Amino acid sequence: MIVFKYIFWVLYRIWFYILVAVPIIILFPLLIVSILKESWYPYFFKLARIWARFILIGMGLPTKIEYLQKPERNKSYMFIGNHTSMLDIMLMLVTVKNPFVFVGKAELAKIPLFGFFYKRTCILVDRSSAKSRQAVFLRAQRRLKQGLSICIFPEGLVPEEHIILDEFKDGAFRLAINHKTPIVPITFADNKKRFSYTFFSGGPGVLRAKVHHFIPTSDLTVEDTKALNKKSRDIILKQLEVYIA
Repeated sequence: MIVFKYIFWVLYRIWFYILVAVPIIILFPLLIVSILKESWYPYFFKLARIWARFILIGMGLPTKIEYLQKPERNKSYMFIGNHTSMLDIMLMLVTVKNPFVFVGKAELAKIPLFGFFYKRTCILVDRSSAKSRQAVFLRAQRRLKQGLSICIFPEGLVPEEHIILDEFKDGAFRLAINHKTPIVPITFADNKKRFSYTFFSGGPGVLRAKVHHFIPTSDLTVEDTKALNKKSRDIILKQLEVYIA
């Protein structure tokens, strides 16, 4: 029986990368056109949401999303979530309809085909470089001024399997305060279970997400960054503990 499980896990992983590539190939001409101008990004975002839903359906991963509050159209937000899986990108795209730009690690740009569009549409960060982190801050500011939202996984890197939720970096919260942008905490319950970074693991099943009440930043100053960080993390951690219980 264990042999069949290992065979399934290998095929499941291969199938995931096939599903990542197929819609990109099919939509390639439209994707290329949509990235020619920064102002056309909302059109790229719509295509990205189709790509994400295609992958989740193909992987046998239906979604169950609970909204305590829904983002308003034509408003900018700072979307944050716990980071456990490659599925986090897809589930975030399915969960949020407001066009947003990911801030993500530069290493993902090396993935064939996916990386081509990733590095041209996302804000890449090399966390070992202070210069890179500063550049991220400036690019995110520009995107917010264009009326887009930003999505950051504040843990930075995917934590080790036994860690429920790692400590949050301050960047997202400092940026939100500077631009008076509401924080939208989102908890992903099942991504680690369904498709973790442990190769021999995972499988089809429901992916739950919860969009929490927004945290306003209009009355905050930079001195409130740590408190905002803690408040946001506590919301997500509390929900994760409810899912685990």
